[in-house]
Amino acid sequence: MILEINPQHPEPRKIKQVVDVLTKGGIIAYPTDTYYGIGCDLFNKATIEKIYQLKRRSHVEPFSFICSDLKNISEYAQVTNYAYKTMKRLLPGPYTFVLEGSRLVPKIMLSKRHTLGIRVPDSPICLAVVQDLGHPVINTSATHPETREILSTPQEIKEKLGHAVDLIIDGGAVPGRPSSVISLIGDTPEVLREGGGDVSIFKT
Repeated sequence: MILEINPQHPEPRKIKQVVDVLTKGGIIAYPTDTYYGIGCDLFNKATIEKIYQLKRRSHVEPFSFICSDLKNISEYAQVTNYAYKTMKRLLPGPYTFVLEGSRLVPKIMLSKRHTLGIRVPDSPICLAVVQDLGHPVINTSATHPETREILSTPQEIKEKLGHAVDLIIDGGAVPGRPSSVISLIGDTPEVLREGGGDVSIFKT
């Protein structure tokens, strides 16, 4: 099922429909400020396993997840003053920050070093879904399971992943560029991947 939602002013009634799918253990496809993503409720281990299988991805590479704001991030990660100030300057935006996870985070979402990737995208739909759900949503790009090709429209997602996804949000066109990944472990910023957003402040 494809559900059209206004990308700038998401309709609360439609956001509730999305949250209903998530609380029942469903998988959704949704627009972000980078690519279309697929995800589920952070606390539904069985559904997270399904996404690992769908992506044909090893548990050694945990997925990132979406928080609604900085306060929300501090519940799930160890946030130093430096990390807080840095993220405050750049979020919401096309960045994934690597931080140390808190005890709240399910083990399936942590790397061997107990780190995780957190996003606060500049996407009203994403943020409305996470706020309404009350906790984070898994985030991984919507890709073809065999070719790994990025699926950039709701129609493409329906054709290639429709069998595995319970709801596809149509929020219009997305930039089609990955997020920049920045590690803030130990207050030593390290650019792990350059994508959307300005990373020049980390290169001085």
